[in-house]
Amino acid sequence: MNIRVEIATASSTAATKATLAPLRPRQPSIKEKPSTSNLTVARQNLNTKPAKMENDKGEIVDLYVPRKCSATNRIIKANDHASVQLSVGKVDENGRYTGENQTYALCGFIRARGESDDSFNRLTQRDGYLKNVWAASSQR
Repeated sequence: MNIRVEIATASSTAATKATLAPLRPRQPSIKEKPSTSNLTVARQNLNTKPAKMENDKGEIVDLYVPRKCSATNRIIKANDHASVQLSVGKVDENGRYTGENQTYALCGFIRARGESDDSFNRLTQRDGYLKNVWAASSQR
């Protein structure tokens, strides 16, 4: 497909005519080498060492410590939107909050099975917050 273009100039009365060929993508010649800049960057990224974090003493510490489910000990992933974290406050003999708390994390797997209440009761009984949750009553 050719395109015909006529250009009229002010200095001449005759119109200049030109024929333009359609644009085609440039084909690399056989002598040209393919660009390796992207491959080099990818290779450099693979060879870099992972970042390490050090504390004031110079000891290497982890960059990220993921939460774990208190009931199943599974790692709670970032996309587990059904997971919850519950904090139970410690109280003294008079029932006043002491400023300390115990935190429990429950993953979405436990919640989806409907066992979060049983797991929470078991964990709090283990830590001494509840007593005799599953004890059968003697009165019937």
